[in-house]
Amino acid sequence: MDWLQGLFTIHSSVQTVVVVALIIATGLALGKFKVGGISLGVAFVFFIGILAGHLHLSVDATVLDFIETFGLAMFVYCLGLHVGPNFFGSLREEGVALNLWSLGIIVLGTVFAVVLIPLTHISLPDMVGILCGATTNTPALGAATQALAHHGLPTGSVALATAVTYPLGVLGVIVAMVIIRKLFVKPTDLKPRTSHDDHTYIVEFTVVNPAVHGKTIMEVAQMTHLHFVISRIWRNNQVIVPMANTVLHKNDSLLVITTPEDEPTLEMLFGKRETRNWNRESIDWNAIDNTVESRVIVMTNTHLNGKRLGHINLRKAYGVNVSRVIRGDLKLLAEDNLILQYGDRVTVVGKHENLDEVEAFLGNAVKTLEEPNLGNILFGIVLGMAIGTIPISLPGMEQPIRLGIAGGPILMGILVGAIGPRLRLVTYTTRSASLMLRKLGLSLYLACLGLDAGKDFFATVVRPEGLMWVGIGFLITLIPVLVLGIIALKTHKYDFGTICGILCGSMANPMALGYANDTLRGDSASISYATVYPIGMFARVIIAQLLIMFAL
Repeated sequence: MDWLQGLFTIHSSVQTVVVVALIIATGLALGKFKVGGISLGVAFVFFIGILAGHLHLSVDATVLDFIETFGLAMFVYCLGLHVGPNFFGSLREEGVALNLWSLGIIVLGTVFAVVLIPLTHISLPDMVGILCGATTNTPALGAATQALAHHGLPTGSVALATAVTYPLGVLGVIVAMVIIRKLFVKPTDLKPRTSHDDHTYIVEFTVVNPAVHGKTIMEVAQMTHLHFVISRIWRNNQVIVPMANTVLHKNDSLLVITTPEDEPTLEMLFGKRETRNWNRESIDWNAIDNTVESRVIVMTNTHLNGKRLGHINLRKAYGVNVSRVIRGDLKLLAEDNLILQYGDRVTVVGKHENLDEVEAFLGNAVKTLEEPNLGNILFGIVLGMAIGTIPISLPGMEQPIRLGIAGGPILMGILVGAIGPRLRLVTYTTRSASLMLRKLGLSLYLACLGLDAGKDFFATVVRPEGLMWVGIGFLITLIPVLVLGIIALKTHKYDFGTICGILCGSMANPMALGYANDTLRGDSASISYATVYPIGMFARVIIAQLLIMFAL
């Protein structure tokens, strides 16, 4: 049985794969079990890693560092790529408010840590190490140790304080989210709240308002700021594919795609709302009319990537109407200024022969979407890692700060996801491929992180100061997140997913984000996480250096 023992103990490439894969597989399997209705999901990989490290399983240190770095970089880059299309819209709408909540958590945690110094008699440098571990922020630890080393002071205790408080720092955010959800969250708070740009609503109106009789659709659209698309017009038992110059007549029945918020005002504009429910999943759109067909066409023509829908003139060129565009899980209103992206599913209404021509124009090469653009993803990670190493000098700071292996790739992913189509870059990744890459990256990172922390964790905890450090670190993690999370929830401005993203982003905690994504619907947690993460990380790094400067 020596071969079996060597498979786990003798350092080699095979042994590394076996140990890391076993940790991930065990963690993911046990993470599915619920205790009291709660499961940790991918987060359980971290704790299996700690247990494996405690049981003296190990891999080559250089290989371990590579896997951990690559896993984290892949996770945050793919996360940025996923939320990028909605990032700047979120930043414009409520980004400032989200970052203020995040900074509130950061400031409260910092003040709490400073207040504990005279009460616990822990030195300020050690408390900075505890704060870095409690907030799972290794860039802040790097900034603090650089500041100490610059003045010739020892850094060992600071790094050790971070190491022993890091595991419960990760867990503390999850505990806070569980407490808030169990005690304070209503069912309505669990529903993702979407903006006007990321959902559609179909409704039927009858034209009875004299103000729109005899006016073209373009003239009616210019009369109001409302967002809507008229998909079909029924007039005297005939169906019409509406164009911009189509004149509306009295008693025309209009099938309108809009948003739930604009629907009451549109009823006032057109005059009468019909009661038929057009938002059921089971509607066969092609059985409604004999002469008009509705077809979902996938946009795979790379020459159209990044172009505005109005600029390709589908109405004039082919006599068809685009009602909405489905991008991932989002149903977007087909407005003229909508920028098309590779992989968009475009709903087109028109005659059969015209739709065939539009299909050839848009591409509809569905098979080309089955393979993820892996080369583009890896090249994006390279650029993100390069950005993460750029030194950024700030006034009054002796040492430059860097975005690091987490900040650089997530920033690059956001930029590529947001502006890539405008630059005619193909950034499309299938939803299944994106989910797999994110989960694989996060699992690799957590397995290696736990394995590295586990070898010294229990030994350090049993030291006289170790247990106190762990307890104080857990309080520094839990209390600010719990207090600000409850206050944010009570304002009723955000859904619970958005609040979870704020909590995870302010604490630079990708594992807690993985737990949130596993237990909540929608992408609101990921979007708010990406919105607050960059500024929150900068704040943590600057605060760590400022505290060290005060200690000196």
